[in-house]
Amino acid sequence: MLTILFFYATEGWALCSKRDSLFRIERNKNKNIVQYDACLLQNNNISESNPVHAYWVLTNGKKEELSLVESKQAYGIESKEKLGENKFRIVLAALKNRSLIIQKIKGDYKAVTQISGELSILERVYVQSQEQTLGLPKVQHVDLFGRSFRTNKPIKERIIPS
Repeated sequence: MLTILFFYATEGWALCSKRDSLFRIERNKNKNIVQYDACLLQNNNISESNPVHAYWVLTNGKKEELSLVESKQAYGIESKEKLGENKFRIVLAALKNRSLIIQKIKGDYKAVTQISGELSILERVYVQSQEQTLGLPKVQHVDLFGRSFRTNKPIKERIIPS
C-alpha cells in the first residue's frame, strides 16, 4: 500500500522533464496555492499523457501532489483533448463550465480562456469559500484574473455558482 501511495505522489513529477508555469488557484482558506504547469518533455513538447500537472505549493515552499479526492472533486484535470501539435483543451474540476486551451504563445505555454467575454490568458484564479459543518466547503464565488488578447490589459471575471 505504501508503495502505491508513493508512486501516486511522485508520478506527476516523474512524467515531466521540464515545466512551464500556466496559472495558480488561490483560496481564502489559507495561503497554500494550487499551481498548474505545462508538463514538457525533453524536446519542449507537451506530454500527451499528462499535458498539465497540478500540485500544491505550501506556505513553507514545499510542493505536494494533490490527493485523489482533491484531484477528482476540486483541483484536478477533469478532461483533456488533444487539438493539435502542442495544443490541448482541458477542463478543471473547479471550473467545469469553462474549458482552457493550453498552447504556446511567444515561446511560453499559456492557458487561454474566455474572461468577461474576451479571449484571455488566464494567470490566476481566486476561490472564496465558506467551511461547512459536514462535507466540502461551499464556494461563494470564483474570480478569474488574466490578460486580454485584444488589449493586453488586465481582465477579471467573477463567477457566482448557482
